[in-house]
This record gives sequence, structure tokens and C-alpha cells, in this order.
Amino acid sequence: MSLPAGFQHVDHVAFTVPDLGEAVAFFVNALGAEELYRSTRGPDAHFMPEHFEVPADARLELAMLRMPPNLNVELFQWWSTDQRRDYPRHCDPGGHHLCFTVADVDTAVEHLRSHGARVLGGTKEVGPDSPLVAGNRWTYLRAPWGLLIELVDRSRVHHPPPLVGPADWTDPSRTGKDL
Repeated sequence: MSLPAGFQHVDHVAFTVPDLGEAVAFFVNALGAEELYRSTRGPDAHFMPEHFEVPADARLELAMLRMPPNLNVELFQWWSTDQRRDYPRHCDPGGHHLCFTVADVDTAVEHLRSHGARVLGGTKEVGPDSPLVAGNRWTYLRAPWGLLIELVDRSRVHHPPPLVGPADWTDPSRTGKDL
């Protein structure tokens, strides 16, 4: 299957955070990310509302991170007089989470706990009612500032669906193309 209309690949995911320094430190120290650059924009009463759908006084600072082996994460901190402070819940429109495949969910949970993450309900295992992913072990955590993170350990799944993973990545030195 190919992407439509010249689309090539996903470039990054982005999250708005309450404290950019704290979030960057968590991604770097707990998740092994590399900070690539920072940038600022605003306030600009004409540009910001038109291009971001935010109040005219809004301004931002962002940090772009690289998370080996295959993900770029952009973190935003915004300032505005009309800013909401609540994250959407998992069940709310706009709800979101960032998921990592891990070799051992229990080890990964303890690692993130040591960096201030809070576990939601402990580790679960998918049962035979979902045969394609039975044996999948997973849990959700909250980063210190609120981002919902999922950890998935598929090592016990016998016949997993064809999810994207390392077998789908190519070596740019062999193909001459970017990943």
C-alpha cells in the first residue's frame, strides 16, 4: 500500500506541555531522546490566529527531539491569556497518548517510575478474547507533567497483526533514501 498524493512518511508527533524544560529533560533522561533545536514564535496578532487557531496574544517555544530509532517528537510550551490548563482525558475528543514497544514492560515501568512517571492500574495482559494480540502485556503511565504514555510488550504474542516495526525499516546506506 502506498500513501496518497505524494505523502512520504510521518515526520513527527507533537505535544503541548506546561513546562518545556521539564518535558525535554524527561524525554532526554528517561527516554534517551536527543534535543535537535529550539525555536520561538509570537506574539503576532495576525499570524498566530490565522496559522495556529490560537488567541492573538499567544506565543510559543518549541523543542524538536529525535528519539532513536524512528521518531521525532516536537514539544511546545504556549503562553496566552486565554489558555486552558486541563489535558483531555483518554475518553475526550483530542485525547492522546504516546506508545513505546518495550522488551519487558515491568523493567520499563520501573525505569519510568524512577523518572517521576505514575503508573495507572498496573500491568495488564490481553487474553484469548483478542486472539491476534493475546499475551500482549501493556500499561499506561503519566509523565510528571501529565502526558499519557503506554508501554507495550509483544514478546508473548504468537501471531501478531502486521504492525509497523523494525522489519519495515530500511537502511539508507543500502537504498540511498532517508528512513
